[in-house]
This record gives sequence, structure tokens and C-alpha cells, in this order.
Amino acid sequence: MTNADQAATLRTGALALLLSASLTGCGLLGGSDSSGDDAANTAASGGRSFTVAAAGDILIHPELTTQAQKDAKADGKPDMSFDKIMAGVKPVISKADLAICHMEPVLGKPNGPWQSFPNFLVPPQITTTIKDMGYDTCSTASNHALDHGAGGVKSTLDALDKAGLKHTGSARNAQEAAKPNIIDVKGVKVAQLSFAGGFNGNTIPADKPWLVNKTSLDAIANAEKAARAAGAEVVILSIHWGKEHQPAPNSLQLSLAKKIAKKTTINLVIGHHAHVVQPMEKIGNTWVAYGLGNQLARHEVPSGLSEEGVIGWFQFAEANGKWDVQARYRPTFVELPPDAEVTDAGPQPLKADQVQDHRLIDLESALRNTEGLTDERRDRYRLAFERTQGTLLNRGGAKDGLRALEGLPD
Repeated sequence: MTNADQAATLRTGALALLLSASLTGCGLLGGSDSSGDDAANTAASGGRSFTVAAAGDILIHPELTTQAQKDAKADGKPDMSFDKIMAGVKPVISKADLAICHMEPVLGKPNGPWQSFPNFLVPPQITTTIKDMGYDTCSTASNHALDHGAGGVKSTLDALDKAGLKHTGSARNAQEAAKPNIIDVKGVKVAQLSFAGGFNGNTIPADKPWLVNKTSLDAIANAEKAARAAGAEVVILSIHWGKEHQPAPNSLQLSLAKKIAKKTTINLVIGHHAHVVQPMEKIGNTWVAYGLGNQLARHEVPSGLSEEGVIGWFQFAEANGKWDVQARYRPTFVELPPDAEVTDAGPQPLKADQVQDHRLIDLESALRNTEGLTDERRDRYRLAFERTQGTLLNRGGAKDGLRALEGLPD
């Protein structure tokens, strides 16, 4: 992960006609006359079905740790809590039958020491918030997975275990690596795979080849076969790939996505690493989300795009022995307080109308309930929503039914 300043290039894309959809405790329900709604229609007819929510990178920078400490102190609690920071998206995440997170950094000890770029070591308290939000499982194969060697892999997985979160992508031993991560979701056995393309110059130890999964088509295909042999009916791949801060998938992503869709029976591909949103498209019968941006991060030099992310929402429904998938999106935004003005008297307090705290915003909800929002913040939210939407749709996903989970009011 780099912290280079990136030019915030406005992305444009053809915006599809937004068709309304309803988010309920039972999942997404589509109208019978809506194109691309095969999965929802099958679910409504009584076949097996379930929903999946997947969000972008979780990467805890020092400012977020400071915010978590500030929030805990304000509530009279010891230590720190990330609950208020992430509360904005809990209503969406908690409604999914299966919620998948991407844990990019190494999790350390509760009292530190902690580190930021280039070798992340972050508070494990983030895991209790993730669990409370409704997440079930996390991918752990990332370019930072080996920042602190085998010990870092162990401390990360230990923390996820303690919070009650399943995980895949890295392992503490060969036996753990060989066991597929399979979750029972409303009676359907769903496997999650996790792979990363590289590890920031770190290499997998020769005596521990199982420590973290490195991307290759053969390795991914073999992992899918192992999951199917263990009983998986649906397989979801989380993959750390692409070029950082680039909204367009690169040639390696596009090529590998086509090969995965053609040469495996993986049902869904969820991409990470770019720290900005990248498009979604359907290749054959396989939906590919090239990059979900950041769920929660605070880069040293925010680019404007790095605060924007998306929750992918996928309705799976069984029909004639196969699984149809309907894809939706829910744009998000990490709101950052401005840097304090520094005068001869020192740093000055923020003005009352300025953003005071780091908060993760569900943009659809925020733009439907604008009471108390300044015009500036409302306009920023709408820009983030529309820019994210344009990017998501710019590889033709609209023709396959890709649209916002609810959409914005007129």
C-alpha cells in the first residue's frame, strides 16, 4: 500500500436507469417484469436463496485509532471502540445472510505497539466492531499479510478467532491451510477463497508454503476443487489485485477474470487492493467486482477517490440445479475531518459547521435523510455516489441488471 498523492480524476460513465429495489430482512426482492432479476424471481417462487454483502478494504491508519480512542472516552469506556466510526453501514451489512470483509493489515496486541505504512500492525479491537456489524468471514490474503512474518499471520488469525469471525487466505499451519472455509448460509454450503498477487517484496518462507495464498490460475482452480470436494455448493473468491489508486482494472485483472470465468465454476469474484472503486461486470455467468474501494481507511494523503467505496450486494437463487446471481451496489464514503488550522497560537479548534469525526457513511441513507447536512456535505455525498455509480457501470454491467440497491431520491 502506498501513500503517494493521487490526482483525483473525475470518472464518467454511462448511468443506467435506476430501478427501485427493496432491502428487507429476507433480502433483495425484484419485480417480475424487471430485466436481470432472475435470481430475485426464483427466490420469490420459493427456491433456495441467500444474500451476500461484501465491502472494500479495511486498513486502520493512526487517525482512525485516535478516533476510536476519542469515541470510547466520550462514552465513558476504557480502551477504544470503532463502533461509532462504522455504525453508518451496519443496517446494510447486518441484513445480509452472509457478510464478507477484507482485513488487509496485520492485527497486533490490544495495547500496541502499533505501526502504519509500510508495515501495518493495527489494534485488534477492530474485529469486535466488524463482528458486531454482522460480518461473518474475512479474507486475509493481501499485500500486507507478511508485513510481520509468520508471527503476524498468527496474531491476525488469533484475533479474528477470538471475535468469532471465520477467515481464509492465510494460515498458521498446513492443516489449517488445507481446510476450506465453508459456511452454512440458510442451508447452503458456501466457500470463500482468498488470494493475493504479491506481498510488498516479502516472500513466502520456503518451509511454510501454506502461510498465505499467492495468486495463480492453477492455485485458484485447485482451491475451488478442494472446496467443492468438501461439499461447497457455492464458491466466492476474494482476490487482492490490480494497480493502486486506478479506477480502471488493468490488463492482468481483465485477463485473469476471463480465465476464472471460463476455466472454473467460481460463482462470484470480489476484488480488493486498488483503494478506489473499480467496475463490476458479468463475464459469462460470473459476476466480477474488480475493486470495492475502501470500506475504512484514512490514507496519509487522501485523494478524494480513496474515501469512496461500495458494498456489493448479491442475491443468489437456485434454479434448475444452478445458481443465478443478481448484483447490486451500495456506495459508501469515509468522511474525514479537515486538518486543523495552525496559527502562532497553535492548532485551532474546528469550526462548528466542519466535520468533527471520522465516520463511514451509507450514501443512499444519508441522501434520503439530509436534515442537518450542510449544502457542502450534501453535494459531496452526491458527487461520491454518482462518481462511484459511473465507475461501477462503465464496463456494461447495466445490461446485466447491475444497479443501485435502492437509488437516490429525485
